[in-house]
Amino acid sequence: MCRLFSGADPALWIQETRALRLNGFSTSVRLEAFFWSVLEDIAARDGLSVNRLLSRLHDEKAEAGRDIENFTSFLRVCCGRYLALRAQGLVPEEGALAALDATAVLHAERDAPLLGRRASSAA
Repeated sequence: MCRLFSGADPALWIQETRALRLNGFSTSVRLEAFFWSVLEDIAARDGLSVNRLLSRLHDEKAEAGRDIENFTSFLRVCCGRYLALRAQGLVPEEGALAALDATAVLHAERDAPLLGRRASSAA
């Protein structure tokens, strides 16, 4: 089983740091190449640059009153959720994500959780 993961292309876990501006401040984000690739896919679906996507995610998280202290972990989870939602068929393979009814997707995910079982059972 582990070979399935350890045998993957090592380029996937090479870390890359990218500079960006969040709330007018220059900062940098360090993620593995795999996550940058997923973020590029997400951004492209809505015609955004990756920097613009990250800025929007940061702003929306802050507006929702969510802790933004560990932004890189949040981005990794965003990538995982995006892939899981696609695997569940709750997010189509193509088309703008902004056009989706987020409330409907979240309700459907709660009804048939793929990754949320552990978190839900601990509550």
